[in-house]
Amino acid sequence: MRTLAKVFGTSAMVFLGFEFAVAQVGNTNANPPATQQPSVSQQQNAPAPNNPNQPSVLSPNQPLDGAYKQEHNPYRRVVPPAQMREADAMWQTRIWRVIDVREKINEQLYYPEQSNGNRVSLFQILKDGLLGGEITCYEFNPVDLDDCYKIRKTKAEIEQALSSIDTVQDENGNMTPVKNDVLPSSIKGYTLKEDWIFEKQRSVLDPRILFICPRVQNVNKNTGKEDENGAPIALFWIYFPDIRPIMAKTPVFNQQNDAERRTFDDIFWKRQFASYIIQQSNVYDRAMSAYVKGLDALLEGEKIHDKIAGIEHDMWQY
Repeated sequence: MRTLAKVFGTSAMVFLGFEFAVAQVGNTNANPPATQQPSVSQQQNAPAPNNPNQPSVLSPNQPLDGAYKQEHNPYRRVVPPAQMREADAMWQTRIWRVIDVREKINEQLYYPEQSNGNRVSLFQILKDGLLGGEITCYEFNPVDLDDCYKIRKTKAEIEQALSSIDTVQDENGNMTPVKNDVLPSSIKGYTLKEDWIFEKQRSVLDPRILFICPRVQNVNKNTGKEDENGAPIALFWIYFPDIRPIMAKTPVFNQQNDAERRTFDDIFWKRQFASYIIQQSNVYDRAMSAYVKGLDALLEGEKIHDKIAGIEHDMWQY
C-alpha cells in the first residue's frame, strides 16, 4: 500500500508540474515582452534589407498608389529553360525573324514613348542597361546575320550608336552640330535570332531565342525626318539570356486586366508577339530578300513556318 501511495503521489506531482509548465508557456505567448516582438508600426517602418534586387519599403509619409502593394513583379525570378543535351536534339533549324512594333499586337513592346513611374518601353530598359554597363552588345553585320557575337562593342561605341552628331545648315549658311539621341519612339522593330529544336526526351519543339537586335527608322539628314521608303537600320546584337533578369522585373501593360501585369520576359517566353521570317539556315547562306521581294517574301516566310509545323507533326507516330 505504501508503494502504491508513493507511485500515485509521484504521478500527481509530475502531472501538476506539466500543467504548470504549459500554463507558463501559454502566458508567455499571450503576453510577449515588448522587446521580443515589435509592434505593427515598427514592422512598417523597419529599414529595407541590404538587397539591391528587393524594392525599398515605403516611408510612412509616402502614400500607397493603389488599393494594395504590388509585390508580384518586383520579386520575379527568371525561369531557366529546360536543360538540353546534344544527343537529345533530333531536328534543328535556325530562324531569323522581325518583330514590327507598329502592329497592334506588338504595341506593348513599343509604348510608352516616355517612361513614367510605372511603365517603361523595352528599348528604354535595354538602353539603360547598356549605358549602365549591365548589358553587353555586339557588332551587327548586315552581310552575315549569323555573325553576331564575335566583335563586342566598347562603351564609347555604344554611346556613339545610341546618339549621333550631325551637322545641319542653318538659315545663315553656317554648319551647326546637332546631337540626335536614339529615342524609344525611333524604334520600329526588333530582329530575333533563334533556334528551333525538337527534343526527344520531352517530345517538344522548343524555340530558343539567342540574340535580339533593335531596329530604328532611317532619318534623312537634310530634312531631319524619318525616311518611310528606307529600310530600318539595325543597331547591335544583344545576347538574349543576359537581359532576361531585367525583363522579368519590368511589367507590361495588359489591355484586358490591370491586375494581371505580365512582364517583358513573359511576352517572349510565351511568344505573345507577331513576327515574320526573313531568313532560315540554308546552304547558300542568304536571306530571303536576295531572291524574293514584298508580298512574296511574306509568303515565303509562311511556307517556312508551315514546314516547321509539318516536321513537328511528322515526329509523332499515330
